[in-house]
Amino acid sequence: MSEVESVAVDGKDNGNGAVDLPKRTALQRLMGASTVWIGVVLVALCVVFSVLRPDAFPTRFTFQTLLIETSVLLVLSVGMTFVIITSGIDLSVGMVLIFAGVIGAKTMEAMSPDQDATNAGWGVIGVGFLLAVAGGGVWGLVNGLLVAKAKIPPLIVTLGSFGAALGAAQLITGGVDTRTVPEKLRNTLGFGTTLGGVPNLVLVATVVTVLAAWVLHTTRFGRYTYAIGSNEEAARRSGIAVTRHLITVYSLTGVLAGLAGFMNLAYFGTTTIGGHTTDNLDAIAGVVIGGTSLFGGVGSIVGTVIGVFIPSVLKKGFVIAQVPVFWQPIAVSVVLVAAVWFDQLRRRARDRK
Repeated sequence: MSEVESVAVDGKDNGNGAVDLPKRTALQRLMGASTVWIGVVLVALCVVFSVLRPDAFPTRFTFQTLLIETSVLLVLSVGMTFVIITSGIDLSVGMVLIFAGVIGAKTMEAMSPDQDATNAGWGVIGVGFLLAVAGGGVWGLVNGLLVAKAKIPPLIVTLGSFGAALGAAQLITGGVDTRTVPEKLRNTLGFGTTLGGVPNLVLVATVVTVLAAWVLHTTRFGRYTYAIGSNEEAARRSGIAVTRHLITVYSLTGVLAGLAGFMNLAYFGTTTIGGHTTDNLDAIAGVVIGGTSLFGGVGSIVGTVIGVFIPSVLKKGFVIAQVPVFWQPIAVSVVLVAAVWFDQLRRRARDRK
């Protein structure tokens, strides 16, 4: 093991020809380097909008709707965090979400009398859920194989998947949204609440986020994800199965996009083929704002959660404060550019050490 390889993954030679990956404290693994200041920004935004509209913003209804509206995007962003930490990108998640929703809706429709799934039971819903998640996973697997095996740049691969997944969804539906979504699904996952009024969509997103944080920050899989993003070649020489790991990461992202598609179907009661065109960019923006480096090797799930909520709070606050809607993308863009600029400053400071 060369000194260069050891430094590349920020670890040490263990004397057996392999690299011991860096061992950080639990707090360091969970939070990430820039999470604190991002959290301060989020709190500051909430304070500003609460001062501007004390009668409307700091209310239970506002925060409940904010959480519900952000749940689907958060699930997408969790998967995107893994991909970007490996120094990759996935532009297809929004269209994979649509495709998965179409597969789930059409499956439930086909299994129902007169192709009307409105009154379908839990058995039909369960099959629709499994196929929706599997459909997303297939797209993720294809992306992973092309990136890791064929060595095609992830930007090109996932840009192709972006168009292909949307085209496949349109071919299956004829370009017309499917609206016969089971009432049981809508009344439970879509609008149902538990634990004293907590929306079920929020609970699902919370479970996904907690599990992802555990995997990324406490397991060997997470450490390998960071190592590959820091230096792929050094990770390969230290014994990490880089190709298999990348395929798994992209497949995981596809599975989460499939889950997000089913959640979206439950909430809106339709496949929303015409929507989600910017979901991929929104997910990337949330992850990057949350401190995950586009250069790979740096990031955290907690940072992603905060990063996803910053644009959501901006949009919700602007609506409540009656700021013209045209200012919303400008504000989000400024925050995104500032986050990338901060990341570059941090990298330069680290490289000078």
